[in-house]
Parts: sequence; structure tokens; C-alpha cells
Amino acid sequence: MENQSIRLSVGEFIALTNQTLEYAYPSIEVEGEVASFKVNQGKFVFFDLKDSEGSVGCFMMVFSLRIPIEDGMKVIVRANPKLTKWGKFSLTVQSIRPSGEGSLKKSFELLKAKLDSEGLFAQDRKRLLPNMPKKIAIISSVQAAGYADFVKILGDRWGNIEIDVASVQVQGEVAADQIIRAINYFNEQEELADVLLVIRGGGSADDLSTFNDEKLVRTLGASRIPTLTGIGHEVDESLCDLVADLAAATPSNAAQLLVPDRRDIIHRTKQSLRHMMQRTEQRADMRIVENNRILLRSLEKIEHRLDLLRIEYEQHVDLLEAYNPKRVLDRGYALVRGKVEVGKTLEIETSEHTIKTEVTHVTTK
Repeated sequence: MENQSIRLSVGEFIALTNQTLEYAYPSIEVEGEVASFKVNQGKFVFFDLKDSEGSVGCFMMVFSLRIPIEDGMKVIVRANPKLTKWGKFSLTVQSIRPSGEGSLKKSFELLKAKLDSEGLFAQDRKRLLPNMPKKIAIISSVQAAGYADFVKILGDRWGNIEIDVASVQVQGEVAADQIIRAINYFNEQEELADVLLVIRGGGSADDLSTFNDEKLVRTLGASRIPTLTGIGHEVDESLCDLVADLAAATPSNAAQLLVPDRRDIIHRTKQSLRHMMQRTEQRADMRIVENNRILLRSLEKIEHRLDLLRIEYEQHVDLLEAYNPKRVLDRGYALVRGKVEVGKTLEIETSEHTIKTEVTHVTTK
């Protein structure tokens, strides 16, 4: 019995093949090295994905390209296999991410240089965070250890802060879009938070590559709310860190940068009060010493003035005593009263006697 064949038109064959591929492989991931990368009309991306055993063409829209790639980079693409109407087999790519440390680093450096040239990381764009935020918005995975560490340290250091949390995935293919939606959500609120935090604990370079997504970096850079990141460990650096207003080394460090330690404030306040009291006592003592010196100088001036008055008084007394007639009589002089004419009677007073006598002779000098 002969095998029966199906006769199809070219269009029907292509449609049937794509239907079969879609059913068998609705979505696949393929890893390989990029070759012949190019962008046409600013809209369409074409490249080949190859390894030592073969090569396959890839196509994607430019808006789906969230990381920079170039020939020689190793990548993983999520795609749908399709047969084009020209009979060429290709992969229609939905997403692409670097594979391996070398490609991750290369993609990071390419995008970093691109965004830096646009001024996205410039220091004059950075805003100061409020000293005492009353309301904070957090984007993180609430099941992650990094988030738990942040919340614990935040509570230990300071209380009475309103926290609004958007729980998202912080790694994997959907993580970047979830974080973007959370950023937009918080920025669309009528009452904005004082600070927007993006938190993620440590992980591999591949895990942290979410925070090097170009669309995510641009969205974070456009936030109306001042931003603080606490991503990975101290040695890790992401493009989200570079675009944020302030980047902490770890989630725990983000809590330390966000709020002061109330114990330190209490200690410093007590020290300030002690210093204030000491300065007040010192100033009071200095004022007392100054007042005593002023009082002493005033008393010295009064005494000096009194001495001058006493001397002046004694001089006047001596002068009056000098003109006292009794003093003149005591020195042997006499006081004569009456008209000096011959025949007249004169009264002569000495210190011991009063004498009356008649004038018998007057000689004019």
C-alpha cells in the first residue's frame, strides 16, 4: 500500500508548518553566539545565532531589545521558531539576555557608556534625600532576605515611618517589567512618597543583570520621587545604582543611609545638653567675674572721689581756721574796735583780756 501524500500550496505549507511549530514549540530558549548583528530602519533587528554545529537566523523588533549586543557575544534568546513566507527558517525573538560572565560584562559596559554619554549618570542630576522621611515606597521581593534585613534595621534605627511595599520578582525574565510597573505606580500616586527604594540582596551576575535593563534604568532615572538603591553586595555595581540619586552598598546599608540611629541622636542630644550647660555655667562664671571687676572698679572710683573731696574739705577747713580771729589772737595779736581819733575810747581784745583805753595820740603813716 502506497503512502498517501498531501498536496498543499506554498502558502498552505508555510501556514501548516508554522502551526505545527507553534504547537510543538510555543516558546523556546536558544543559546549561541551573535553574528551579523544589524538594525534596519531603526525598527528591525537581525542577527544570526551560531555555535560550532550550526547557525540560525533571528529577527526581533528594536523595542524588544533591552540590552545592547554585538557580534561575538554569547546570548540566550526566548523565541518562536517560524518559517517565513520566503521559505527561510528563523527565530522570532521576544527577549534576549547575555550568557556567561564575559557577555554580561560586555553588555554592561556598552549600555553604561551609552547612558553615560546621554548624561543619565551625571552628578548634577542627583537629588538629596530627606533627612527624616515620613513615607517611603519600597520595591522588592518581600520573601527575600535582603528585604527582611532592611526592614529590621530600619525598625531598629528609627520608627514611625509609613512603608508602602510593591512585592515583585527581582530576578528572571519578567523581573524588569514588574519593577518598571511598580516605579510607575508609585510615581502616579496623588501623594508621593518621600523616597523610592529598590532593594535586592546578593546574587550571581546573571541574577543581578535585571538591574542593567535599559528600560528599567531609564524609568528609574525619570522617577519624580528621589531614589535610593540597595542592590547586591558591596562589590556589585548595577546601572540602576548609577542612575539612582543615592546607591547603598547593600539593603542593610540602605536602611542606614535612609534614617539616623535614634540611639546616636539621643546620645548626641545628651552630649549637646551637657556641653550647653557647661558653656552656660562658664558664661555665668565669666559674667560674675566681669561684674565683680566692674563693681570693684566702680568702688575704687568712688573711694578715689571721696578722698579728693575729703582733701578738698580739709583744705577749706584749714583755710577757714587760718582766718579765724581767735587763732590770730592766740598767736599774740590783738583785735582793736572803735574809731581811732584823739579822745576816743578803743576796745582792745587779746586772747586772754579785753582792754578799754582812750586815744591820746594818732600818727598817720
